Amino acid sequence: MEYILLGVFAPIILNVIHLGIGLFITKTQGNTYGVGFSALGFISKTAGMVFLTWFGVAYIELDFKIFVPLLTFFWFTTHILEAFIINSVMKKNSKKIRVAKTHSYKN
Repeated sequence: MEYILLGVFAPIILNVIHLGIGLFITKTQGNTYGVGFSALGFISKTAGMVFLTWFGVAYIELDFKIFVPLLTFFWFTTHILEAFIINSVMKKNSKKIRVAKTHSYKN
């Protein structure tokens, strides 16, 4: 049960929280702030992964040969999904800006 909680659900929840904040920042503040948050998110998610690895292997004494591959697989998978979602939101923001600029030139 600990393997599923810490190796599967914890990295998914970590990335979903990061995705929610990243979407909010990108939609409300724009792409530049969204990229900045992604850079800061790299540091915070790395710290979260180091903590989860330590907590699972050293504190709870899970088998690292099972736990670390589980943890990294689900973290990496959700990380890639998050990148595609944020990228699509940034592309939509860019289209809105281009449309707004072309309309302002015509007036």
